[in-house]
Amino acid sequence: MYKVFKYSLFVAIFSVTRLFAQQHAAEMGANAGQDTLAHSVNIPSGAHSAAEEVHGAEPAVMDANHAEHAAGGHEEAEFKADEAAFHHISDLNVYSIGPWNLPLPCMLYAPNKGWSLFSSSKFGIDNAHHGSGHKAIDGYVLNHGKVMRVKDPNFPQTEVEVGHFTTREEAIDEKGTKKDVSYVEYNGAEYALEHQSTADGGLFGGGITNFYDFSITKNVAGMFLILALLSWLFLSMAKKYKSAPGTAPTGIQKLIEPLIMFIKEEVAIPFIGAKHERFMPLLLSLFFLILALNLFGQIPFFGGTNVTGNLGFTVVLAIIVTLVVNFNGNKHYWQHIFNMPGIPGWVKFLITPIEVLSIFIKPLTLSLRLFANITAGHIVILVFISLIFMFGKSGANPGAAWGASVASVLLALFISAIELLVAFIQAYVFTLLTASYIGAATEEHHAHEAEH
Repeated sequence: MYKVFKYSLFVAIFSVTRLFAQQHAAEMGANAGQDTLAHSVNIPSGAHSAAEEVHGAEPAVMDANHAEHAAGGHEEAEFKADEAAFHHISDLNVYSIGPWNLPLPCMLYAPNKGWSLFSSSKFGIDNAHHGSGHKAIDGYVLNHGKVMRVKDPNFPQTEVEVGHFTTREEAIDEKGTKKDVSYVEYNGAEYALEHQSTADGGLFGGGITNFYDFSITKNVAGMFLILALLSWLFLSMAKKYKSAPGTAPTGIQKLIEPLIMFIKEEVAIPFIGAKHERFMPLLLSLFFLILALNLFGQIPFFGGTNVTGNLGFTVVLAIIVTLVVNFNGNKHYWQHIFNMPGIPGWVKFLITPIEVLSIFIKPLTLSLRLFANITAGHIVILVFISLIFMFGKSGANPGAAWGASVASVLLALFISAIELLVAFIQAYVFTLLTASYIGAATEEHHAHEAEH
């Protein structure tokens, strides 16, 4: 009973810590511009004045709006839970820890300009304005933590001071397709901004734009931290095993060794069989990398990275698994794809295309499963926390905010505990499916017949 109480207290303290940290993220999202993922689902931006809603408004009206903003008369946008959640899970060019924004290296390339290499601190990051910069460097600006580039080629390509950022929904083609477009103010005029190029073919709202971002972002920095931690951990363990072979595990070995044996005896051997030793490095690397990144992303005071909730990362893992599976596939594996034995020819005409498609469907399901489960947990917690701001009307009704906070905290505590479990489950499921795909590709024909 004491242990149950102790662990429950730990989860409660840990989850409450996350609530306070994510409250800051929710406040940032209330006024945030549009990040890459938010663009993909066309989330509308915050409330704007009538002059801001009209594309191509008269300069005099726009200047009046700029003067109002500079004088401190700009009205705060309505709090939007969706923007707060998407801002929290987005990958930024600054590493945010609480109210502080730590700069990261920017490596930007534009075909008509070349490379621009500098630190994001050169943007003049303003902690009071949610990670936006008040300077433009080589035509690039920092809008709520994301590097964007001014579309207008006449914009100064040196270091200049810029004003505030706005985002509004506009028609982007003759068909009337609407999309949120961000702007930066410079010398009383607004300049449209463009996100970095993405190779999604427009599937998630991206596409090829006028620059490419190869920067060390928040998620990349998180991966480097985890890489350093895991390298130190396993090299230290290897040194202990070499210096004292045959002795009982000590320290962190007591935790890691059972996990290694579990992957070997419950995943590798049952699914791969006699050849399992060959693939153990891959399986263990996938399991511990995904697990470490999942757990690291739930620690609020380390920046709240969302690496495994980033589709680009999960797709890369899935591609690696696909290459390993198909390069190790034997004759029996490929025969079952292109010329399945024991069935009529007209049935092969129907089944073969499905089997070929399965080569691409398997990595797709691998990447989407991990991405969706991790992202969903983060979003649900942010939505529960956002109820406090929604019921309290961003401070206008503190009584309702206090009332909503009770239910929000309890629900967020529950989801936080579930997320800890999901962190282990998703690492295990990804590793398990990888082993099953490898086992199917390397299975010998006589072994298959023996089972039947």
